[in-house]
Amino acid sequence: MSEGESASKPAPREWLAAGFKVLLGVGLMWGLVPVAGEARPIAAGWCGMIALMFLLHFGAFHLLSLAWRSYGVAAEPIMRAPAVATSLSAFWGERWNRGFNELAHELIFRKTCRRLGVAWAMLLVFLASGLIHDLVISVPAGALFGLPTAYFLLQGVGVLIERSRLGRRAGLNRGAAGWVFMFVFTASPAYWLFHEPFIINVMNPFLEAIGAL
Repeated sequence: MSEGESASKPAPREWLAAGFKVLLGVGLMWGLVPVAGEARPIAAGWCGMIALMFLLHFGAFHLLSLAWRSYGVAAEPIMRAPAVATSLSAFWGERWNRGFNELAHELIFRKTCRRLGVAWAMLLVFLASGLIHDLVISVPAGALFGLPTAYFLLQGVGVLIERSRLGRRAGLNRGAAGWVFMFVFTASPAYWLFHEPFIINVMNPFLEAIGAL
């Protein structure tokens, strides 16, 4: 959106979609989590994290952006349907947590791109993201330091593979092949990001504190 251009007014269906995601998060948090928690604390922790994402990142933050847009402020939602991304680059660069992406692009990528080149500057962004996640995940959990950083460095490697000549020939940057590549790279090593000590020592006590467990 160009400078000075007013934001488009949100359509009623956008309000309904955002409200539905909030309700879905509430239902998962206080409906599914207690059921899973009776026998499977790890599964309960994962359900709680997914519920929290729907409740906050996909739901409440979307409602906030709609409220700002209603007053003419160009506040786009931070999540932009990441599940339909047809490439790993699009998932991390355009659809997942756009607020952090813009901040990292301005503070890290743009300042290092000319000196290091696009590939190394991009890997530096993923490294910074991994270190931040280690700080908020591994440090409070008191264990498995480095796994979140390794997760995000792997994502950077995946982007390099996708953008390589062989990756482009294989269609990893588009269509069904791109979606499968994106899903495998983001979901398969997710345990590195949200490891068991975090689930047991941080997430489950939080779920107990809010009455979900």
